[in-house]
Amino acid sequence: MELSQAFQSVRNHSLFLCENLITEDYSLQASEEVSPPKWHLAHTTWFFEQFILVPNEPSYVVKHPQFNFLFNSYYNSLGARTARNQRGLMSRPSVVEVKTYRAYVDDAMQRLIEKKNPLIDDLVILGMNHEQQHQELLITDLKYSLWFNPLNPSVMNIGEYEYEPDSNWISIKSGIYEIGYNGKDFCYDNELNPHKVYIQDFAISSSLITNAEYLEFINAGGYESPAYWHDEGWACANELKVKAPLYWEKKDGAWFYYTLDGLKEIDKKAAVAHVNFYEASAFAAWKGMRLPTEFEWEVAQNQFDWGKRWEWTNSAYLPYPGFTVAPGAIGEYNGKFMINQMVLRGGSVATSDGHSRSTYRNFFHPKYRWQFMGIRLAKSL
Repeated sequence: MELSQAFQSVRNHSLFLCENLITEDYSLQASEEVSPPKWHLAHTTWFFEQFILVPNEPSYVVKHPQFNFLFNSYYNSLGARTARNQRGLMSRPSVVEVKTYRAYVDDAMQRLIEKKNPLIDDLVILGMNHEQQHQELLITDLKYSLWFNPLNPSVMNIGEYEYEPDSNWISIKSGIYEIGYNGKDFCYDNELNPHKVYIQDFAISSSLITNAEYLEFINAGGYESPAYWHDEGWACANELKVKAPLYWEKKDGAWFYYTLDGLKEIDKKAAVAHVNFYEASAFAAWKGMRLPTEFEWEVAQNQFDWGKRWEWTNSAYLPYPGFTVAPGAIGEYNGKFMINQMVLRGGSVATSDGHSRSTYRNFFHPKYRWQFMGIRLAKSL
């Protein structure tokens, strides 16, 4: 697919995700961690404008200078920005104005892409991948915000809970393995540089932990026993009164969960989702096992199916050997978050097609649960 077509395809998909929303849905923001759909649509447009058009197209005219304040996310070098917890307070610009803004920027981007400048093309590809990240966030943020509505609205069906096959153990021999991206296509800078690691003998499960297995943990008192938990995780679970994965609720003795397709009775054969690192680690400890490191996961990933859940690993989010922060605002994309985060691998039912890779390093603080986060167990041999 030509770059201009690929660019427009990505841009169109963001609008497609909002197809069943009503105007009021576009401004929903239930917590500081999530952003409204309207903000995602505008921010991804702002990214193309500020990182590509403004520096590289002298004839481009910024029609809305204040949008830089409204739709900057965390790029300190690009100036002041609206507080993250206030993104949902912006009733203006309207949804129509944001869509007009998208069309205006898209038109300018297409003219720039036609010049076929390799350096600009690389930035366009980065911007497309950035938008795909926000497509997943749009889905998961929207789910969190709609969850507070007692009407349990149905806005899309992305197959959140599908059958998980029976599990077996995959043994991996000790040795020296290469980790990191070593291809010629796009990757994020945090996947570089390729480097060697030594891995001890271990085994990893071929399948994710299911809702049925996680229910066993709940029923066995897993949330009441501090022996399985990191101290920080135990404090967090008690402070927030967590007793089950996010979106679960018990009615008349049966468990249900909210999905973007409405409230459903829990499918016990589907992979558990929306558990944080603390819960994943506690479950693994209860089973007498552990979470894989991100390196173990990458070495073994070609022997099992992945992509339904972002899978917690027991690896802190740190730079690979030789990692360097890119100059300018682009350098704020990944490097400055390499502290107090844990790595997740794989992808999820909310990840845009073609966006993930076996070397992809997602990362979140251990307390977060609103992404489609799941569990794959490992054990040392």
